[in-house]
Amino acid sequence: MSKRSNLRTGSGRVRDVNKYQDGEIQDGGYVLTRYKKCWCRKCEGSVSPSNVWWEFDVSTATHVVFDDIEAVHTTLRLFYDKYESPVVNVDKVSVVDVKIKYDLCCLKCVTCDKNVGNILMEMFKNFKNNWGKVWNNYIDSRPKHKLNFIVSHPHGCSKQVSVGQWKDKLEVGRRCQLTYTTCTCPGSSGAYVHCLGCEDWTWSELVHSGSLKSGLNYSAVGYFHC
Repeated sequence: MSKRSNLRTGSGRVRDVNKYQDGEIQDGGYVLTRYKKCWCRKCEGSVSPSNVWWEFDVSTATHVVFDDIEAVHTTLRLFYDKYESPVVNVDKVSVVDVKIKYDLCCLKCVTCDKNVGNILMEMFKNFKNNWGKVWNNYIDSRPKHKLNFIVSHPHGCSKQVSVGQWKDKLEVGRRCQLTYTTCTCPGSSGAYVHCLGCEDWTWSELVHSGSLKSGLNYSAVGYFHC
């Protein structure tokens, strides 16, 4: 029998970027690590692994990355904003948390590339600052417009931003699931579903999950208040 390899693409969102040196958190971070040296693929086989590294989480869908077996074969492409963007990959990935019935997955990633680590920290800092401003701007109009947008990589291609409206909110215990008109394609799975003026970036877990026969798209089951 011939060996076959199936490439599956998806999207995700970087969060909780932290810098470490000799196992100690740096620059005001708050997530501890169990490592004393960098554990990326380059360093794990080195006699002199880097003592400075960055760890970050990526939120995505379980049907994109299901478990640690799939995570071992997962490569993340970062900063893929346009076709000609330079290729920046991170290939040391593990699963932190999986919720199969909610279609949610959280990945832990690592790099000791100084340029990549510093850019990720700065981008995450800017995201937190700007998200608060967006929330304040749209909080009063949210019940009327129900605006949302999705940043994803359809078909494994460069970043695309689609804008639409969320429609229905299905309660699932203390969690919920949204439907929305915002356009997606294969490869958009796992992309964060941003609802303007509604959820707080710190705890919402809404990622794109799939499509309905009605033409609406739907999210994984996460936390959402609006």
